[in-house]
Amino acid sequence: MSTSQAIYAGWMEIPTSAVNEDARRHAEDAAIAALVDQYAAALYRVAYSVLRSPSDAEDAVQEAFLRVLRHRHSLAEVRDHRVWLIRIVWNVTLDRKRRAKTRPETDDVAELARVLPAKGLSQEELAAAAEHHARVLACVERLPAKERDVLLLSAFEELTSVEIASVLGITESSVRSRLFRARNLMAELLDYKRSQHERSLR
Repeated sequence: MSTSQAIYAGWMEIPTSAVNEDARRHAEDAAIAALVDQYAAALYRVAYSVLRSPSDAEDAVQEAFLRVLRHRHSLAEVRDHRVWLIRIVWNVTLDRKRRAKTRPETDDVAELARVLPAKGLSQEELAAAAEHHARVLACVERLPAKERDVLLLSAFEELTSVEIASVLGITESSVRSRLFRARNLMAELLDYKRSQHERSLR
């Protein structure tokens, strides 16, 4: 049971008549704080993978949690907070992307390093991983939108087909077919980039 679920489990045991509004709000705020602590990094990765701007990604995560605050009374009914929050931040980032109409074509390697796991990596290894991550993202950018969406959620957030279907509002079979096409296209793009790099070294 997650921290937020434990908080709500204890809260729901108290008779509604015995809980005043301040106590209820305190329990909700505590649950939301637990969600922020547990999932903020994952939500930032999702937002950054779409927006590719540190400030925009941070703003998107903040906006997502503001939406959570507006729906605080329904938190106890949510079965999977991680998928629910990813769906919210995904919609926020798509809204922001549509409003902006443009997206940076370059990646800040230092910023990419921030969203990569750093345990056991030296500075050189981290920089190399970030550069590879940037190359992969450049290929992801060239995918058709539908294939790109499922690949981002599958590869970067490791969501299952069921979870991706829930986030995107499509069927599992659609997720699987889009993911199959995305992986094939990615293999072709990465092979092309690799051959280009090898030719440049000759």
